Amino acid sequence: MLARLSIRDIVLIDRLDIDFASGLSVLTGETGAGKSILLDAFALALGARGDATLVRQGAEQGQVTAMFELPPKHPARALLTENDIAADEALILRRVQFADGRTRAFINDQPVSVQALQSLGAALVEIHGQHDARALVDAATHRRLLDAYGGLEADAVAVERLWEERRTAEAAVAEHRAQIERAAREADWLRHAVEELGKLRPEAGEETSLAERRTSMMQSEKIAGDLRDAHEAVAGNASPVPALAAAVRRLERRGAQAPGLVEPAVKAIDAALNALEEARGHLEHALRVADHDPQELERIEERLFALRAAGRKYNAPVDRLAEIAARHAADLALIDAGAGQLAALEKFAREIDQRFSASATKLSAARKKAAEKLDKAVNGELKPLKLERAKFSTEVVSDTAAPGPNGIDRVEFWVQTNPGTRPGPLMKVASGGELARFLLALKVVLADRGSAPTLIFDEIDTGVGGAVADAIGVRLARLGTRVQAVAVTHAPQVAARAGQHYLISKDALDKGKRVATRVTELPAPRRREEIARMLAGAEITEEARAAAEKLIRAAAG
Repeated sequence: MLARLSIRDIVLIDRLDIDFASGLSVLTGETGAGKSILLDAFALALGARGDATLVRQGAEQGQVTAMFELPPKHPARALLTENDIAADEALILRRVQFADGRTRAFINDQPVSVQALQSLGAALVEIHGQHDARALVDAATHRRLLDAYGGLEADAVAVERLWEERRTAEAAVAEHRAQIERAAREADWLRHAVEELGKLRPEAGEETSLAERRTSMMQSEKIAGDLRDAHEAVAGNASPVPALAAAVRRLERRGAQAPGLVEPAVKAIDAALNALEEARGHLEHALRVADHDPQELERIEERLFALRAAGRKYNAPVDRLAEIAARHAADLALIDAGAGQLAALEKFAREIDQRFSASATKLSAARKKAAEKLDKAVNGELKPLKLERAKFSTEVVSDTAAPGPNGIDRVEFWVQTNPGTRPGPLMKVASGGELARFLLALKVVLADRGSAPTLIFDEIDTGVGGAVADAIGVRLARLGTRVQAVAVTHAPQVAARAGQHYLISKDALDKGKRVATRVTELPAPRRREEIARMLAGAEITEEARAAAEKLIRAAAG
């Protein structure tokens, strides 16, 4: 319920704090005292459109804060979780309106979007008035309210879940059928592609490894020629080794005759022979390493050519050829085995459709029974509200050919204001005063089923008096036993039924240079005086005071 409303610098309100209680509370005051300003400020805190003109003249910004106390399992707490907002014991909605037109929204002091504030506000408060289209006059909410009244929320959720399963199953059938049709159109080409790629058997990374091997072999081939030439020079027919070896032998035979002359030369030639022998060993090793099969290079080049030709043909990198082959093989498998899988998907879709249809039909029948009970209950409230010639009806139109997530029903509240007139939608047929009383009758019946915890009624008693005003007060008081009800009223019969009575007035400030709206909770004596003013007008008589006392005692009794 709404526990506290704080307003700062909004139009005529400079500073205002109101503590609310459960039950029925009323706000009264003379015309122009600021009741509309108060409701506009409250609506701003609930996510209504901002307006720079709401900021009090001379102030840079205005602010409205609404604090609510909610039970742990109230649906509003689920909205807090969805928006990652800490769910404290108290729930605080705050809206700042700047003089330049900007606004900022907060929930539990966490900045949020206006849309989040609107969603939460709708779950917390309903505002009803003669010309208000924010609550029951919206036909889209009628089905939800009927389900709440009949205790059918769980059944409605089950139908919605089956509808989603049905959509998913039908989408799977359509997708699979499209795949089969596409594959069938390309069957010949697919078979050729699968056969060709199957023979080629491409592997991921194969092109890169083959290209690197081919480059290495081609480089080795060029080096091998130079190595062979060097080996021929060192160890072939033109090698200097035999001649040098013969020269060394001849010099060694002359060594004894002139050792000083021969030995240095022999040593140098021996070193040269050893170096040539070492070079020959290195060259032979290098030739063995560089040696390759020319046919292998040819095979590598043929493989690379085949892979790259396939890549151009299938317009894909060579590394993706294996993936393409697998996809084409799967498409071919769809042609062969897809019919059976399609039949299985279609069977499942039919089963889900049958389950949805059965549940939707059952829910529709339950809605029609609930509608009969709702109509009886609402019509029972109309006579005391001076709508005895009117008739309320819940139109449940079923169309199995146009199912949806909510089943097969279109639900709308209709009224007939007079016998012989054509019934029609509530918003279109009822006049302003009639609409307000129809809504009150509905809320009395629906209060503890699908209702917000706080209901605001803005002058729904306008244009009525006497017994009708008293009947409105009785019903508002009944509402107050199940939800929190706050009524802005000019009817003393309604005010007398309240548990809390607030007086809205304008006070002169700064020696009359400006005025400010004030709200005061009235104790018993002042409450009697206010109700007497509502009865008598400007001059309060003793008869008016006695009548006010009588109304208060009758309401208490």
